[in-house]
Amino acid sequence: MNKQTKSSALLALRLLLRPVIRIVLRSGITYREAIEVCKLTFVEVSRQDYGIAGRPTNASRVAIMTGLSRREVARITQLLQHEDTDTDLGKINDATRVLTGWHVDPDFLSKTGRPRLLAFDVNTSSFSALSKKYASDIPPSTMLKELTRVGAVKETKTGKFQVLMRQYMLSNMEPDEILRSGSVLADLGETINYNLTRKNKDATQFEGRATNIYMGFRAAKTFRTFLEKEGQDFLEKIDNWLSNHELTTKKQKKEKTVRIGVGLYQINDHSH
Repeated sequence: MNKQTKSSALLALRLLLRPVIRIVLRSGITYREAIEVCKLTFVEVSRQDYGIAGRPTNASRVAIMTGLSRREVARITQLLQHEDTDTDLGKINDATRVLTGWHVDPDFLSKTGRPRLLAFDVNTSSFSALSKKYASDIPPSTMLKELTRVGAVKETKTGKFQVLMRQYMLSNMEPDEILRSGSVLADLGETINYNLTRKNKDATQFEGRATNIYMGFRAAKTFRTFLEKEGQDFLEKIDNWLSNHELTTKKQKKEKTVRIGVGLYQINDHSH
């Protein structure tokens, strides 16, 4: 890697870290704790991405690539082998699947195509049936309690439940929302990384921005309202497409699956 490329990469890292550091500082994470996570991630990526014949990279090569000692690499590798980071993200994905199913699955829609009011557990069109269909590993009562807590579902006067959101969204700085923010940044970062490192013959993954630096402050509120409406409509259109092309449960057991989708975010930069 030449000097100019390395300088550009270091500057890009600093830009990327600014919003991340704001999140971790508000979460009470210290510099030393953040450095430990950096070490862990250096070893994790080095082992996964630079192995030979599908095997993890050996400790000596990881030490050379990362600048860590072999002893430190061995310690961190042990931590990685006993780590489980998928549980909480799985809960978030399961909750979104339940909400999406409530909006698109004919079994839970009215004749006009709107999400129906659902009783908790009376028939095949109940909330329990919905939850078991889209999040079978989580008890329906637990799922309902969580969706009610975050304001995605409410109980009506008749005792049935009404869906209010299509996406599982938490309030600011809750533990699950902090974890979700990391997954959002990771999705964007993986797309950028793919586009930077892909072979010339491979197509890029879509990534783009539309910005204007000459906007008045009063336009920001108007733009936010505009984007919330148009952005949500766009995401629901994407969600419908994904649901219509999803493999059946039977085919999922036979075919290799991949997670695909699109992310959308607002830019509001006062520092330009």
